[in-house]
Amino acid sequence: MVLFSSILYYTFAYHFERTEFIKLITLFFALLVFCFKLIQFEKWNLKFLLASGIIFRIIFICILPNFSQDFYRFIWDGELVSNLQNPYLQVPNELIKQPNLVIDNAQELLTGMGDLSPKFHSNYPPLNQIIFSIASVLGCKSILGSVIVMRIIIILADIGIVYFGQKLLKNLNLSPHLIFWYFLNPLIIVELTGNLHFEGVMLFFFAWSLYLLSKNKWQLAGIIYACAISIKLVPLLFLPLFFKYFSFKKSIQFYSIVGVTSILLLAPFYTSEFISNYSDTVGLWFSNFEFNASVYNIIKTISITYFDGKPWEIVKVYGKVTPLLTIGIVLLFTFLRKNEKLPVLITSMLWVLSIYYFISTTVHPWYVVFLVFLTVFTKYRFALIWSGVIILSYYAYANANYIEHLGILALEYILVIGYMVYELSIVRNKK
Repeated sequence: MVLFSSILYYTFAYHFERTEFIKLITLFFALLVFCFKLIQFEKWNLKFLLASGIIFRIIFICILPNFSQDFYRFIWDGELVSNLQNPYLQVPNELIKQPNLVIDNAQELLTGMGDLSPKFHSNYPPLNQIIFSIASVLGCKSILGSVIVMRIIIILADIGIVYFGQKLLKNLNLSPHLIFWYFLNPLIIVELTGNLHFEGVMLFFFAWSLYLLSKNKWQLAGIIYACAISIKLVPLLFLPLFFKYFSFKKSIQFYSIVGVTSILLLAPFYTSEFISNYSDTVGLWFSNFEFNASVYNIIKTISITYFDGKPWEIVKVYGKVTPLLTIGIVLLFTFLRKNEKLPVLITSMLWVLSIYYFISTTVHPWYVVFLVFLTVFTKYRFALIWSGVIILSYYAYANANYIEHLGILALEYILVIGYMVYELSIVRNKK
């Protein structure tokens, strides 16, 4: 199974174009079967499972990502930071016009980004920018070299997730083999190691922080939690949930530690223009972009069909409502759930993030990586189903105009929500 999985991952890395939808789902679902069987047969052989996951990741080490263009922007930002320039101040389309531009391979990077990214300011948090700069320096002015360095960092982060994940599982009286539902999951391997998304690095700090909380080392946990936020902003969603986990006084101290650490990480990049540039770019994700949405697509279809709505107006209005809905959901889980115990807290995180994705206008496949990690520590498994079927959303890349197929998206969400309702009914019946 490891041999055949390796062949399939090799095909993914070296003999696959993202427009080949049938080939994509065939490879991916075959890998899902092998993943399931490997964990089923070898769940007590943890070293074997760890080695297998590392082998699968190493296969991707020397190839440019074939699903995502984001890595070109990572390297661009890294070049700026390594030359002590602030990546948040000017967009690539402006910088390329400068005669004394310090970026190596600038034109190739700009072309590789596509049409969208060069128009906007960077939206990657400070610690992520530092990793980009390390990749730029160690990559020796080579795009592939920088990609290899970033891959090594992401692979090491995933190994770290296994390390802290197993320790956390033991502290929660759960089987340590469960972390391999994350580590051997094809979505995690393809989207993180293959396509160079940094959710895994964020989850390394997040897993480390949760482990420290399980050992009651909450001060250090606050510092590490801030590092997770400084890679990806998603953990910010969960901060209110800690209010009941700690006492009032301790929660204020925890929030202070997270806040001060975050400010210190941001300080080298801070200017008067930073907040406006960064908030404008982040705001675009709520009001301009749409991909693989569920609730939003239903509302948009009804609005266009029955009320002559205009798509560009719908997404802007919906984008203004989504943050308010998200805040309301977080507050409900903060004050109505008994988050005093870590397992309940993690389950609340799972539900908050799941609902947020259900109402979002944009849900890229790598977003679900966080849910896969969280579900390992809960009794729910619908996120694993989602990690399998979200690959269907890549149908949009099978056509030149990137048009989504609403029937395929409906199938994805029917399977996910159907299994979620099934699991909820089981839990309710057991009570």
